Amino acid sequence: MSGWLKIAGLGPGDDALVTPQVRAAIDAASDVVGYFPYIARIADRPGLRRHGSDNRVELDRARTALALAAEGARVVVASSGDPGVFAMASAVFEALEDGPEAWREVDIEVLPGITAMLAASARAGAPLGHDFCAINLSDNLKPWALIEKRLRAAIEADFAIALYNPRSASRPEGFARLLGILRETCEPERLILFARAVTTPEESLTITTLAEALPEMADMRTMVIIGSSLTRRVAARRPLIYTPRSAP
Repeated sequence: MSGWLKIAGLGPGDDALVTPQVRAAIDAASDVVGYFPYIARIADRPGLRRHGSDNRVELDRARTALALAAEGARVVVASSGDPGVFAMASAVFEALEDGPEAWREVDIEVLPGITAMLAASARAGAPLGHDFCAINLSDNLKPWALIEKRLRAAIEADFAIALYNPRSASRPEGFARLLGILRETCEPERLILFARAVTTPEESLTITTLAEALPEMADMRTMVIIGSSLTRRVAARRPLIYTPRSAP
């Protein structure tokens, strides 16, 4: 079988943050499969076939990619950030597990990328410098009750928390509920980073406190990082925050 499938992370937005490994895979691909905005980031060239789809058909997209590779195509499945963090790698393996036996012979490789929480943390300093967790606030694939359970556990454990997909136009109430949970359990001075469209021309960073945080500060292009009780500001040429690696 001459086909292969590479699940590639395109990074947070800046082309300079796409890894050489991912660039080489794209250059060698016959087909790219992905959510429309992600494959739009891949330059067109003769012989490259594009298979774009909407953002709620991950399994269909994975099946398309596996079928193409099983037929001999050289396929890149494009994700933003890292494909293993709330992205397409899991969908591909779920489709593989439930799919035809022939798909298991496909040469599959996951190519890591710089995910949004790491890019946002780097822009602001090092708020993820000690123990942290990542939680996806979208309730498209899991109920809010489970999200809230995990949030409360992370707050109780005093993790810094990176929040993906915090607030969509169709479900703005979730992030407001999250702020309410934080205000029940955390001090008003708890630091929060709102990092929107990091590494793109639309980038904006806001470092604020829980007392001053508003739901409207977040949207679907925003990475929200909630500091732990140890996270603090540093006086420098620009606003910086970090979480020390040593316990008090």
